[in-house]
Amino acid sequence: MWLDPDNWQEIFNTLQKNKIRSLLTAFGVFWGIFMLIIMLGSGKGLENGVTSDFSGTATNSVFLWTRNTTKPYKGYPAGRRFRFNNSDIAAIYKNIPEVEYLAPRNQLSNNANSNNVVYKLKTGTFSIYGDYPDIRNISLVDIVQGRYLNALDIKLQRKVAIIGERVLQELFEKNELAIGKYIRVKGIYFKVVGVYKSRDKDDPDERRSKAINIPFTTFQKAFNYGDSVGWFSMTAKKGSSAAQLRKDVMVFLANRHQVDPNDERAFGYWNMEKEYLKISRLFDGINFLIWFVGVFTLMAGIIGVSNIMLITVKERTKEFGIKRAIGAPPSSIITQIILETILLTSVSGYFGLVAGVGLIETVAAVLIHLNVNSTMFANPEIDFQVAITAIIVLIFSGALAGLIPANRAVSIKPVDAIRDE
Repeated sequence: MWLDPDNWQEIFNTLQKNKIRSLLTAFGVFWGIFMLIIMLGSGKGLENGVTSDFSGTATNSVFLWTRNTTKPYKGYPAGRRFRFNNSDIAAIYKNIPEVEYLAPRNQLSNNANSNNVVYKLKTGTFSIYGDYPDIRNISLVDIVQGRYLNALDIKLQRKVAIIGERVLQELFEKNELAIGKYIRVKGIYFKVVGVYKSRDKDDPDERRSKAINIPFTTFQKAFNYGDSVGWFSMTAKKGSSAAQLRKDVMVFLANRHQVDPNDERAFGYWNMEKEYLKISRLFDGINFLIWFVGVFTLMAGIIGVSNIMLITVKERTKEFGIKRAIGAPPSSIITQIILETILLTSVSGYFGLVAGVGLIETVAAVLIHLNVNSTMFANPEIDFQVAITAIIVLIFSGALAGLIPANRAVSIKPVDAIRDE
């Protein structure tokens, strides 16, 4: 029955007899799937734009620094200032197993109105950081020239530096190779061994690329920081919570530095995972709303198909009665009507899907061509699984839409159907 060419020919003839009605009915399904795809693609574009704010930093990261204590503890008064130190690094790794990457960091204090870096006759004001190599796994960058900091740089206290692209542009001539050249930072010379580009798209002033990073141990020695650590950047291992990691590390460091473990105001922190999860939950809700509205819009078109098929069945009551009278089983009538609704919904839905995907891809191509770099809307796209899901929903809906008119067609006795006018 499904592969019977005569059956399909009859279905096509029925649709051709009522071209306008068939086209208008098909348009309802076309529009439903088209709007669903457009909303899903636009929602993804919005999500990509907003989450690009997190592209430059690991989403499971936590940043922790010290502030003045607010509670007296073990004879120490409130208001005491304390600092992290080098011994905290190994202690955290040893006692906090949830830590994946740990990167102590120092930043050179600088007057924003004074130039702190010199190369030949050019000067500039840049952020100067003392870093461990693992910072690259937290503050995400791409190396465009040379290399990144490594363990030997830390161990041997090498006077080397990696610079951001903005530093390269401001200090060096166009197309000049920076690798191997020496820059002077606060009167101390450092050899440039790498140039990097930040992945942070939400950085209009290129703040992260306007920085110079040198080995952490070299920084401490060159700028008389002793064993002081400005702050810790860290990430949680897979399956561990960044929020819990922050609490565990905070309590551990509080005990090491004679600070009340309940004095959370003695520490400053930023939990990137918490902010990322807020955005993720927001878009989970948006996606649910999109599917809810889109599916019901599609269902409106499917209901229209079902209603038209009921009219078709009524018009063909006598025809079905004759078929039944000469021996056609009820299943053949039901199959024919369901096939007709599936054909109508599938074909119109397919064209709606193609049109929606085509429009989304066109918008994405235009954004790339115009080099639009927005943190609100970027790279709209349709996931392949979403397209497959939409097709499955179409086929199922088409079959469902045909059930009511099909049952109506076989519920009439052949004799009554033949007498129908």
